[in-house]
Amino acid sequence: MMIVAVFLFTASVKSQTKKPAPKPSTAKPTVAVAPKPLLKTGLDSLSYAIGVNIGGNMKMQGIENISYIALNKGVADALKGNKPLMDENQCNMTIQQKLQEYMTKKSGAVKEEGRKFLEKNKTQPGVVVLPSGIQYKIITQGNGIKPTLEDTIKVHYKGTTIDGNIFDDSYSRGEPIEFPLGGLIEGWKQALVLMPVGSKWQLFIPSEFAYGDRGAGANIPGGATLIFELELLDVKPAKK
Repeated sequence: MMIVAVFLFTASVKSQTKKPAPKPSTAKPTVAVAPKPLLKTGLDSLSYAIGVNIGGNMKMQGIENISYIALNKGVADALKGNKPLMDENQCNMTIQQKLQEYMTKKSGAVKEEGRKFLEKNKTQPGVVVLPSGIQYKIITQGNGIKPTLEDTIKVHYKGTTIDGNIFDDSYSRGEPIEFPLGGLIEGWKQALVLMPVGSKWQLFIPSEFAYGDRGAGANIPGGATLIFELELLDVKPAKK
C-alpha cells in the first residue's frame, strides 16, 4: 500500500509541475504594406476611365479576353502617330470578323436554351404552334376586327426573356402604345394578323423572328427567345 501511495503522490506532483514557458520568437512581425493608389493624377483617372469604357463595350460585344500588350501597342501607335502594324482596312476587317465569331459563339448557346424551352413549352395545354415555329396561347379571345400589315395597332404588352427578366412593359408605364404593324418584329406580325381586337395572347417567339443573333440593347442578348404578353386594344385601318 505504501508503494502505491508513493507512486500516486509522485504522479500527482509531476502533473502539477509547470512546463517552462516557450522562448519568445525573435522573428519580426509581418507588416501589411498598403498598395500605392493607382489614380494619382488627372491623367491617371482619364486613362482608367477610357479603359473601363472600352472594356465595357468589348464585353457587351462578346469579347472575353484580349492581349493587353497588343492593345497598349495599338493605342500608343495611334496616339504617337507611329506607323501601325495593320492598315485601316485590315483593322476594320479584323474587328468585324472577330466580333462576328464572338457573337455567333455567344448567341449559339442562348439560342440552344431557347430551342429547349420551346420544345418543352409546345406540350403545355393551350399552346398553339404556327408553321414558322412561333407559339402562342390565348388568354382572352376578342371578337373585333383583325389587323393587316398596313394598319396601325394600339396595344398593351410586357416582354420578358425565358428566364423571366422584363425588358419592356407598357403596363408599368400606364399607357398603351400605337405602332405601324408592318414595322414590328416578325413574331408580332405573324401573331397579330390572327388576333381580333379585344384579344390578349401570350407569344413565344424564337430569336430568328425577334432580334436575331445581334439582340437588342443590354437586356435582350443575341439568340434570345422572347415571351410577350400582348393585348390588342384597337386597330386603325390604313387609308386607301
